[in-house]
Amino acid sequence: MVKHIILWTLKPELQGAEKDAVKAGIKEGLEGLAGQIPGLVEIRVQTECLPSSNADLMLDSTFTDEAALKGYSVHPAHVAVADGKVRPYTQLRSCLDFTV
Repeated sequence: MVKHIILWTLKPELQGAEKDAVKAGIKEGLEGLAGQIPGLVEIRVQTECLPSSNADLMLDSTFTDEAALKGYSVHPAHVAVADGKVRPYTQLRSCLDFTV
């Protein structure tokens, strides 16, 4: 199994209700990929964080293997969510992939 963890910081101009709506859209879009992508075992987006955090969202996903993770990165359903709901609103992205 392979874990794929992403931390995002949203653009600073996003505040209040708009920021909450963007977070909800990212969560809905990414979690909606469950069952659509071969080798994607689990996908969860954390949108609520403590004030001590320096990121706004976390993606925690699990894949059967590295090949499945690579397939996810180019899968049309994932690309549509990334291009439509994630990339336009994020300023910083950090990624950690590892075998479990």
